[in-house]
Amino acid sequence: MMHRLSAIGALVFSVCLHAEDSQTRARRVIDEAIAALGGPAFLNMQDRSESGRVYSFYREQLTGLATATIYTRYQPPSDPHLLGVRERDSFAKSHKDEHEMYADLFTNDGVWDISYRGVRPLPKDRLPRYKESQRHNIFYILRLRLHEPGMIFESQGADVLDNRPVEIVNITDADNNTTTVYFDQTTKVPIRQVFYRRDPVTKDRDEEVTVFSKYRDVGGGVQWPFDIQRMRNGEVIFQIYAESVKINQGLADSLFELPQNAKMLKEVD
Repeated sequence: MMHRLSAIGALVFSVCLHAEDSQTRARRVIDEAIAALGGPAFLNMQDRSESGRVYSFYREQLTGLATATIYTRYQPPSDPHLLGVRERDSFAKSHKDEHEMYADLFTNDGVWDISYRGVRPLPKDRLPRYKESQRHNIFYILRLRLHEPGMIFESQGADVLDNRPVEIVNITDADNNTTTVYFDQTTKVPIRQVFYRRDPVTKDRDEEVTVFSKYRDVGGGVQWPFDIQRMRNGEVIFQIYAESVKINQGLADSLFELPQNAKMLKEVD
């Protein structure tokens, strides 16, 4: 009798699960992810700093290693096509010597390299690439784009990724840009995202993949990945191993502004 009741229960659960339409199931997965990431505490996160080792690669070969702190401030935009974050990537010699050697600043107006020499605008293609990457980033989507007009969330069902059961959701915006996100069925957090972009020079279609792991509580119940790896067309291009992540520190405005009276240098070609 108990076996029969268990079988009936499993059948009822299966029927209920399949009764969900694609969008209903997707919204359930999204809601579960937000709750797992900290719920209201995550949705109201104002700023963040991530400190650790940053690696860059070219054709799977290490081309750069640095100690960095990535400062991020959320600023919900009036226009969804504008950036809703400001970011400063601050680079130092080591964790023991935290004096900033140089920094990259990302705003709606441009991308700049800041050093003791002055301020140098970076190539014009850096800003649209950065904006595109942010708009596809699942944490940016959950924090700022959930209620954006035209957003569609569609479940692609369940699967297994690296021996982990996952729920797969396609997120498509009003401009028909799609991000595919894989959510761990057990922890509910995002562990992988995929989107495609067209290379402006070669016109090739590039696959952009980001993998998130080693989640930890960074305060107030907010969960954040300490290991983030990015790949392009199957090759690793960037990785950050964070040693410290802090949120809601009331980061100074000056972090996200060009220094006053700094010498303006020639733009990088």
